[in-house]
Amino acid sequence: MADRRFNRPVLSLLSLRPLCWLPMPAMPRAASVIFSESDSPVSADGPTRAMPRTLNRQVNAARHPAVGRAGASLRTRRTAAFLAASAVLWLAGCAVGPDYVRPEMDTPAAFKETGDWKLAEPNDAAAKGEWWAIYQDPVLNDLMAQVDVNNQNIKVAEANYRQALAVASQARSAFFPTIGANSSLTRSSSRVSNTVVSGSGAGGISNSYSLSGTASWEPDIWGSVRRSVESGDASAAASAADLANARLSAQALLAQNYFDLRVTDAQKALLDRTVAAYEQTLKLTQNQYAVGVAQRSDVIQAQTQLQSAQASAIDIEVTRAQLEHAIALLIGKAPAAFSLAVAPLRAALPTVPGTLPSQLLERRPDIAAAERAVASANAKIGVAKAAFFPALSLSASGGFQSSSFANWLTLPSRFWSVGPALAATLFDGGLRRAQTDAAIAAYDAQVATYRQTVLTAFQSVEDNLAALNYLGREATVQTQAVQSSREAAQLILNQYKAGTVSFQNVLTAQATAYSTERTSLTILGRQFTANVLLVTALGGGWHGLPPEDGGPAVTDTPETPAAPAAPAAPGAASGASAG
Repeated sequence: MADRRFNRPVLSLLSLRPLCWLPMPAMPRAASVIFSESDSPVSADGPTRAMPRTLNRQVNAARHPAVGRAGASLRTRRTAAFLAASAVLWLAGCAVGPDYVRPEMDTPAAFKETGDWKLAEPNDAAAKGEWWAIYQDPVLNDLMAQVDVNNQNIKVAEANYRQALAVASQARSAFFPTIGANSSLTRSSSRVSNTVVSGSGAGGISNSYSLSGTASWEPDIWGSVRRSVESGDASAAASAADLANARLSAQALLAQNYFDLRVTDAQKALLDRTVAAYEQTLKLTQNQYAVGVAQRSDVIQAQTQLQSAQASAIDIEVTRAQLEHAIALLIGKAPAAFSLAVAPLRAALPTVPGTLPSQLLERRPDIAAAERAVASANAKIGVAKAAFFPALSLSASGGFQSSSFANWLTLPSRFWSVGPALAATLFDGGLRRAQTDAAIAAYDAQVATYRQTVLTAFQSVEDNLAALNYLGREATVQTQAVQSSREAAQLILNQYKAGTVSFQNVLTAQATAYSTERTSLTILGRQFTANVLLVTALGGGWHGLPPEDGGPAVTDTPETPAAPAAPAAPGAASGASAG
């Protein structure tokens, strides 16, 4: 759909007329001084006095001319008051500015990086559940419970949401009148330097007692308040979505850091086993050198390989410490007060359901926030256009004022005033036109932001679907490479013992075996990262999807295979034989 455009405001009431035209209510029929409320044609004096209504009025007016004139005057005032009230209520039912319509997006029904997809109709309010439960890791579950309570970014977003609610309430308060009360007690003297100020030749001390109340109300004739309330409510809804997005982002970052830390633990365990295997290889070369079979260079190369592995084992502790500190920050704790014990990666890598609708993106809180921001910007156009019209205010005040406390709260001391006021800006140098143009431009910017957010969401889903697809295939090939490198390392080590190959071949085979196994762990970590990013890109996983092919509905805890065990260190078997 093409972008919505708005006509430029001009200084003409026709171009700025309200977007509603309601029929005027019927005027009240004047009550006859003789007929009853049921408009019965029978006279109040009895059935013998019945006569046509018009003649009855004329006779009554002739009998009581003063009452007739007073009644006519009263009817005129009532009619005028009714017309004025009807006009105010009629105008109050109008609101300038465009009504909000959600911007449309041409979105595909399926994703590119997968095969069989079908449509569904979830929304951003759909239940997402505890999406991290699909990884079946109790430690991760405990950490997630702390994020929602202690994460400071979530607390900031929650405070911003409460602030947005308060701002919306402020806008809504403009619907109601403002009522105030004042009281004062003044005591004054009319003498200055022993000279009577007044010309009466007498002076003294006087008192003044005052008690008054005021009330003022500005009817929302042009819908400025309603548009402000619409904008405030939409902003509050956007802030609520921002809160949900902050929570989802913190949870996703925690899951990524946690899995990275567990993969780091697995890599550290691999390095420890590799160091142990290299120590066995060093002993083997030293024994070979002692009997004159090996050269001194073989021993030095074995020492170099061992020391390099030991340095890598120390270096990886830096990465683990930083990941642990990042997790502490996410759960709202100081790094010094938090630690995670080293443990193997026990989490299960969940499989993506065979059917995912692209409408799942509607559950993303960032898309909901962007859409609500469009609604807020749209309402602000109406606020800007309402400034072209005059403002009507109704005010009243009254109370008691007297110079004597005894006569203070008596009828002779009372005063009151009531009346309307109409204010309009005749010339402002183009200020209101510029404000309207700015509001329209802000709306266009929010529409573009909303559409860009949707497109970015599709990209994120496609990226991670592709990553999971290709990483799964890569992991299969890499597992085969690990097995081949282990066999090669063992065979070459046996050949070295037999004296058929040089020690350089042993070094190369062992380094290749270690590299392939560490790459396998890296791929596993990338798979977990892509899986977490896909879950968050879908707004919190695929909880509550309709059943596939008549099967059970998809939940957050599908049956998934356990994570692969950490591979053995290169040369582990050879180290045992070397002993």
